[in-house]
Amino acid sequence: MDVKTKAAWLSVLSNAVLMSGKFIVGFMIGSISVISEAIHSANDLLASFIALFAVQRSSKPPDKEHPYGHGKIENISGTIEALLIFVAALMIVKEAVEKILHGGEMMDTTWGIVVMGVSAGVNFLVSGYLLKVGRETDSVALEADGMHLKTDVLTSAGVFIGLILIKITGIKIIDPIAAMLVAVLIFKAAYDLTKKAFMPLIDTALDDDKLLAVQSILSEHSHDFIEYHELRTRKAGRDSHIDLHLVISPDKSVQEAHELCDVIEEKIESCISHSHVLIHVEPATPDYIGKSGLGNA
Repeated sequence: MDVKTKAAWLSVLSNAVLMSGKFIVGFMIGSISVISEAIHSANDLLASFIALFAVQRSSKPPDKEHPYGHGKIENISGTIEALLIFVAALMIVKEAVEKILHGGEMMDTTWGIVVMGVSAGVNFLVSGYLLKVGRETDSVALEADGMHLKTDVLTSAGVFIGLILIKITGIKIIDPIAAMLVAVLIFKAAYDLTKKAFMPLIDTALDDDKLLAVQSILSEHSHDFIEYHELRTRKAGRDSHIDLHLVISPDKSVQEAHELCDVIEEKIESCISHSHVLIHVEPATPDYIGKSGLGNA
């Protein structure tokens, strides 16, 4: 079991335990904010199963049906997670509005305070680990799951504070109001996650830092070719795809052109992890003769 799969399993197990605890305590004390957090954790559990599936499938090597690999499975996973977060937020708003309109009894909040405090602490540790592994392995699915749980830390802490205030003041309307604030934070997290996960599905270019790194490597070898053009990049899960056209002097042999491309490809792939570089060599036409330096990227 690789580190990505272990991290995904940790998320599944922690969410299962926390969801069960929140549902039991939420119904026991009649707290809509705790129940809303239990719904959020149920949503998290489903999302973590999707992330587990995604990291296992995306690690498979390219095959006949998927010659470019399975990286976009992680982006699909992240997009589904974002949609699930939106659904959870809507369910929380619905329950909170009903409680504000119709009221409801709440028992002692002590157990609610305990379970929300534990939840915030556990999610803080697990989300930190998931984000760390996600960044180290460039896993969109694990980063999405980590962002999901990081939001849970804030929402759990919010409900925790709300329950303490109820215990101190006895004002029960704080409970659905806290649930509504939880929903607002969840909507924000869902929007951010949708933006991060969905954009690569439409072949968005690599970020500026990676693009500059590619251009810098090409600049190092500008004396070996006349120009480059049609530089294109795209992201698929953890994989980065880069291709460009390289105009070579007619004085260079096929062997020399091939060796130059190998050197440039190796440097780019060393600089950008999980990258795949394809260079198309073009012979210089008379229009290019006498030119030097770089062309338009």
